[in-house]
Amino acid sequence: MKITVIGTGFVGVVTAAVYASFGNEAIGLDIDEAKVKSLGSGIVPFHEPGLSELLSTELESGHLSFTTSYEAAISNSDIIVIAVGTPSKPDGSADLSYVLSAARSLAPFLTKDAVVVVKSTVPPGTLQTVAAEIQAKTAVAFDLASVPEFLKEGTAVEDTLRPDRIVIGADSPEAIERLKALHAPLKAPVVVVSANSAQMSKYAANAYLATRITFINQIANLCEAAGADVQEVISAMGLDRRIGSHYWYPGLGYGGSCFPKDVRELAHFAEQQQESPSLFSLLSRLNETRVNSVFEHWSKIIGKWQDKKVAVLGLSFKPNTDDTRDAPSLQVIPWLLKHGARVVGFDPKATAQVRTLLGEQSGLQFADSTESAVANADVILVLIEWAEFILFDFAKTKEDKIQFFLDARNQFDPTQITSSGYTYAGIARRQS
Repeated sequence: MKITVIGTGFVGVVTAAVYASFGNEAIGLDIDEAKVKSLGSGIVPFHEPGLSELLSTELESGHLSFTTSYEAAISNSDIIVIAVGTPSKPDGSADLSYVLSAARSLAPFLTKDAVVVVKSTVPPGTLQTVAAEIQAKTAVAFDLASVPEFLKEGTAVEDTLRPDRIVIGADSPEAIERLKALHAPLKAPVVVVSANSAQMSKYAANAYLATRITFINQIANLCEAAGADVQEVISAMGLDRRIGSHYWYPGLGYGGSCFPKDVRELAHFAEQQQESPSLFSLLSRLNETRVNSVFEHWSKIIGKWQDKKVAVLGLSFKPNTDDTRDAPSLQVIPWLLKHGARVVGFDPKATAQVRTLLGEQSGLQFADSTESAVANADVILVLIEWAEFILFDFAKTKEDKIQFFLDARNQFDPTQITSSGYTYAGIARRQS
């Protein structure tokens, strides 16, 4: 099949490369000439493990190409996938302008009976709007479907090749069969639902995961007050098969390109349906205040931050990506500077991005290694659980002075850290 993927961001590039790996003719389409040129040369403009290798392989095979031409990409294409961004507007609603612009641009070049797939995260009801935009610019018959993505940054290639499920939201039997055939090499369960159900399933999945993070942070607050250890609580409740021990991440809240945006958009959608107040609006509010809450608590341990050198390790929103959207570092570093600390930041992949985002500021520097970041630090703050930090021997860098070790993701053994001479504090960890 000839597959066109509109949008060459994180989702679009991974999707196009994986479809190409199945032997399809896959074309990545974007209006950004510089990005298209870079991708056509095999250079991925963001960090995603395994993607550069896959991209190079499929470019060399001739199954994958990139272009800025709608006519070249859409003409004779069997399936057109819209994978552009849908950022939140100030009121929390999804900005569909990129999706609708793509729909208008592809319409004049559609081949009869092509399937237009919306992979972008959009609220239920969007497909009707997309259909109207396309029908205004073509008389050609086409099918519409929603096939949401459930990728995790840092494991996107693996997630695409070995998904938990494929959700196909469509009414046309022909479109459903064509999309089943496209995804058959994945050998994953296929769930066929209405388009509205498919779109809601993406929001529901992300909101549920965000709820688990917010829930365990609330439990962590109570553990702090009660002298309990949240990790011990997790180990106890996780043995309940209805709950499970997976996906409990006490810390500074959820971030990244999806959870904050999708929860806000679901909260707005709930308000539009007169479901207000909603759990989703509460989730957003609790998450937005999480960093300040944790640091106010840590301040009781640290004392004054004024003139303390703080090594901030982990600037991306999660390990194995350079994505800094809603990264905790973008709240934490300004908080520390405001309270008089001197900050040295480091991340294996995202240092340059955060340096650009925060700009030159008094009291802020960036290091090029973990060792240089922690040198002579009064406080070591590990925000993100990169393997480089987890495996680093902090005992070797312990200074002959009082030093605090703040574990924002509960990834370290408190006993091991304290035995190295640090004063340890995590998220609701009981000191042994």
